[in-house]
Amino acid sequence: MNVIEAKDLTKHYSGKVKALDKFSIEVEKGKVFSLLGPNGAGKTTFIKLMLSIVKPTSGAATILGSNINDPLSRKKIGYLSENHVFPDYLNAEQILFYYGMMANVAKSDIKKRIPVLLSKVKLSDKKNIKIKKFSKGMLQRLGTAQALINDPEIIFLDEPTDGIDPIGRIEIREILNELRNEGKTIFINSHLLSEVERISDEIAILKDGKLIKRGKLENFINDTGSYRIKLVGSKNDLIEEYARSKNIEVNFEKGYYKLGSNDLTQLNKLIDELRSNEIMISEISPIKETLEDYFIKIIGEN
Repeated sequence: MNVIEAKDLTKHYSGKVKALDKFSIEVEKGKVFSLLGPNGAGKTTFIKLMLSIVKPTSGAATILGSNINDPLSRKKIGYLSENHVFPDYLNAEQILFYYGMMANVAKSDIKKRIPVLLSKVKLSDKKNIKIKKFSKGMLQRLGTAQALINDPEIIFLDEPTDGIDPIGRIEIREILNELRNEGKTIFINSHLLSEVERISDEIAILKDGKLIKRGKLENFINDTGSYRIKLVGSKNDLIEEYARSKNIEVNFEKGYYKLGSNDLTQLNKLIDELRSNEIMISEISPIKETLEDYFIKIIGEN
């Protein structure tokens, strides 16, 4: 079941600037979907269109089956904007209470959810501290809690781990995994590709408002056809001699040999050759193209 659908969604600013150009996409229920692209690609514009913060120039879209122009389409949505700002004279509990009220959540439910959400984002011990004393990472965690106060079915997150330290990113990732396991759909805009790679089910790449690639995560991370081998001790000429005899490209870099072949027969013969000469192998692994590698390549090609 698709919970987000967009067909030829287009947004022009000042009649000339095409922030989004005939963008079509579907997102399944219970998936983590990430929209990637360089600055100015149209990622935030798409979310603003889906939430009716701005109106499309043309095209159509639905959320949970309702047209995005229908206010009811936003009833089951949580949203964390990229540059969210909270009143700095309030504390975390007060922020969540007021946002819950604005989302038309019953007071009794808000009071039940606040301690649960603050615990989820590791801010229980900061609940009475004024927002003006919060770090960027703490504000980002509070923003995540705010996006969940109405128990939404779909959560739109614009750069959710921006400004958070590595431990905080892990914690946010764990929260997103929990939400996915609960059957919630998560739509992420992000430029932190290593984070996207760890959490996403599907990915789409935008450039200059146009969709240039979309698919499941595994379609973006492929074997390069090379293997990395590390030996115990220093370099050994035997690997290079064997590779040359089989016309295999070989390089030594940062303590690893990189073999430009994914032929398992050749690889196993090399291993046999090394072991027969009592050369110890500490690591063998395929070299995979990371999401960042793929992103840079496809953006360059387009």
